[in-house]
Amino acid sequence: MCDIFSKYKYIFWDFDGVIKDSVEVKSIAFVKLFELFGKDVAIKIREHHEANGGMSRYDKLPLYLQWSGQEPTENTVKVYSENFSKLVKQNVINSKWVPGVLEYLDRQYDTHDFFLVTATPQLEIEEILSSLNIKHFFNQTIGAPIAKSEAIGNLLNEYSITPENSVMIGDSNSDYNAAKLNNISFILRRTNINKILQRQLDCPMIDNFL
Repeated sequence: MCDIFSKYKYIFWDFDGVIKDSVEVKSIAFVKLFELFGKDVAIKIREHHEANGGMSRYDKLPLYLQWSGQEPTENTVKVYSENFSKLVKQNVINSKWVPGVLEYLDRQYDTHDFFLVTATPQLEIEEILSSLNIKHFFNQTIGAPIAKSEAIGNLLNEYSITPENSVMIGDSNSDYNAAKLNNISFILRRTNINKILQRQLDCPMIDNFL
């Protein structure tokens, strides 16, 4: 584990599936939101969510509303987003830590620069980090609606970071693409949900931070 990260000064972190094992929590919430539109719709939504874990709910919800036969108006998306947040926030807080991650963050944040880039809305992720008492580990946190690729690019410029000294730790294809668009290295955190991605990517992979 030390060898994988030792050459990087700047580490960009995803949250769900990397710091907290919370992807399943969000799968359950999406199913709950749309299950009244039928089992087939709920299954389709769950599979899409799990295949696109790093995609913002603001991008997912218009699609899911269309699949359920609803007009994805700005107000409808807002209502569903608020209901989704009510369903997931406390469950994310209560979900299990990825093994070893809390100890790693506490041990290394003084010697590395950590940044959190996530598809979770900005206010919500800040509330989650505060509840977990881990906000101080990160130099900066950027959530939706800013895309991860844009967030990383902005941080590289703001902190005058060279891509060669940087790595992104993620668990989804969108995390990988955000890293590659900014020419930084990528490490995949293996989960039961991203097994297809594990076979597709040629990059370092980890199961935990122990």
